[in-house]
Amino acid sequence: MADFDDVKRLAGSEQGLCVAAVTRADGSVHASVVNAGPIAHPVSGDQTVAFVVQSSALKLKRVSSVGRGSLTFRRGWRWVGVEGAADIVGPDNPADGVDLPTLLRDVFKAAGGTHDDWDEFDRVMAAENRAAVFVSPDRIIGNP
Repeated sequence: MADFDDVKRLAGSEQGLCVAAVTRADGSVHASVVNAGPIAHPVSGDQTVAFVVQSSALKLKRVSSVGRGSLTFRRGWRWVGVEGAADIVGPDNPADGVDLPTLLRDVFKAAGGTHDDWDEFDRVMAAENRAAVFVSPDRIIGNP
């Protein structure tokens, strides 16, 4: 049985690289590789796994429409998947009291990211209209 500690361990061992999957309108699955990491939800404080995405990405539109997502981390034959309700905090989905540039930095760092120039990071995130997606773990499965 996998748990959130397994998610933290595997996310950290692979620089946050994982497969994100969301359901398309036709019921098929869209999957892509993203950098994600465990982080507290900025409003509820609950444990989530989050990643940053451009607001123009189809993945974000699908998450917005379906309201669910799945992330799978792996290292060798060990893997753990998180699936559950997903919500978005970004330029088009602000959250009361949440500073978006700080939030995007925090999600980036939770996914194992570092940066030499945070002002430049903030500029690029704003120019690309980036948002953060938070997946709450309704189910955690795997072979950790």
